[in-house]
Amino acid sequence: MLVASLKQKVLEGGQLSREEALELVSVQDKEELYRAAGEIRERCMGWHFDTCSIVNARSGRCSENCKWCAQSAAFHTGIQEYDLVDEETCVGLARQSADYGVTKFSFVTSGRALPDRYIDRLCAYARRIRSEMPIKLCASMGLLKREQLQRLKEAGIDRYHCNLETSRRYFGELCSTHTTDEKIATIRAAREVGMEVCSGGIIGMGETMEDRVDLALLLRELEVKSIPINILNPIPGTPLEGMPPLSEEEVLTTIAMFRFIHPDAYLRFAGGRALIAHIEEKAIRTGINAAIVGDLLTTVGSKVQEDRIKIQQLGFSC
Repeated sequence: MLVASLKQKVLEGGQLSREEALELVSVQDKEELYRAAGEIRERCMGWHFDTCSIVNARSGRCSENCKWCAQSAAFHTGIQEYDLVDEETCVGLARQSADYGVTKFSFVTSGRALPDRYIDRLCAYARRIRSEMPIKLCASMGLLKREQLQRLKEAGIDRYHCNLETSRRYFGELCSTHTTDEKIATIRAAREVGMEVCSGGIIGMGETMEDRVDLALLLRELEVKSIPINILNPIPGTPLEGMPPLSEEEVLTTIAMFRFIHPDAYLRFAGGRALIAHIEEKAIRTGINAAIVGDLLTTVGSKVQEDRIKIQQLGFSC
């Protein structure tokens, strides 16, 4: 009864309160919850599946101490470290993505904030890509200032990514070198210069379901419409390397809750997809309608063509 009434509230344009969201994730009939979330996705977003690919344009040696991240200089994870990739590599990867029909291509760089000298180079890459192929561009370059974001926007990068990662309450347990408020300031600055925003989080870092609800509500407050949902991949050498895997129920319940709170957003499969490959189809039916395709940052991603076939078999266009 609760699931049905909250579903109807959402479909009529209402918003779940925090108390309602917490009640929702506690319902006994999880299958009803998953079906209802899928119905909300279908009614509010239709059958389009949004895809993006990324280039790990600068890897490792990050000054921040985020406990989940293989790229932090504070941990010894054995990842490949390199400075900014060259123009031909970036353009070639963007062209490959465009040829496969991927909607968006994102530049992702390690570090607290990408220095200006690198921003200038990536802006040149972006202008060339936009002039040569029909693919939209995104960037994830840390805690940039408004003037830097303005330059990216003018170069043709229309969306900025900055994950909140988890609730404001729990974030300080995972990172002490920057704050949720600094992330929010970056998101607001990106929006002020006319960029769309992509922001989500990671589940499985020891947070509670309450933390996940609070993250979803904060993203709603910020009016984010592209929300990556990452599953923690416990990288050896990071402080979270021993975290136990999430249950199928926890993953699907979290996705369903996000869909109830964000009926008209793209909920995006991101990092950790390989860990839930056995329930990937069920997760899509529960509310996922977007994905990062191809390789990810420091772990192997999915094959683009295989993703497209799978998505189309489930009835989506992409």
